[in-house]
Amino acid sequence: MSEPGSPPEMEQAGLEPERRREPVFNLPPVVLAIIGICAAVFLLQQYVLNDTQQMTLLYDGAFIPVLYTGQYGFDWFLFTRPFTYAFMHGGFAHIAINMVWLAAFGSPLANRLGALRFAVFFAVTGLASVGLFWAMHPYGEAPLVGASGAISGMMGAAARFGFHTDRSAGKAAFAGPVLPVSIVLRSRGVVIFLAMWMIINLATGLLGFAPGTDGQIAWEAHIGGFIAGFFGLRWFDRGWQAPEWESLDRT
Repeated sequence: MSEPGSPPEMEQAGLEPERRREPVFNLPPVVLAIIGICAAVFLLQQYVLNDTQQMTLLYDGAFIPVLYTGQYGFDWFLFTRPFTYAFMHGGFAHIAINMVWLAAFGSPLANRLGALRFAVFFAVTGLASVGLFWAMHPYGEAPLVGASGAISGMMGAAARFGFHTDRSAGKAAFAGPVLPVSIVLRSRGVVIFLAMWMIINLATGLLGFAPGTDGQIAWEAHIGGFIAGFFGLRWFDRGWQAPEWESLDRT
């Protein structure tokens, strides 16, 4: 009767459980699609269009607050500018920083929400960004571009999960239930992040200090997106269920 094999012998015999290898560069398709669109628009602006065409694209694609005051008439781009502005960027540093943060915060959120809900989340938080920006600068003529408002919404959503992620399925996704605001605000790590995020946004926006960026930082848009993501996440999280008292039949 043979003796049980030792661990090294079992490993050599191929009995050791196969270890899951997570790719180093593993982004959800919807995040890759947004990055691809932003990159394509940026390359088009920088290397394909002439100066006149660039100005036309900027006017038709960027969000310009004064156009929504009713003083410049109607055009169909009024319906699309609040969404297309997020895919345009003002320089290499601008798009590079935004895409890094999009990959960092967007990937686990997309894995949690799914592609369709994430895409709607991106659009809604981007819309909230320009909504607050317009409310504070209704007669502003400077075009607003960049995905940072929607990305700020993703940061707000991450805070509602306490930044907890689960990698057991081979891809990072925010884990656990959406935390109540009262619990989030009692988390020391989350509060420190929120405080630092707010200070950095106000400092870069009000003082005009933004390394590698020529234009002014639209801190109002960042806050608008963050608030929408922080308080509106429950409407997008498919794993969320209404509290029992909300699901009772009402007569």
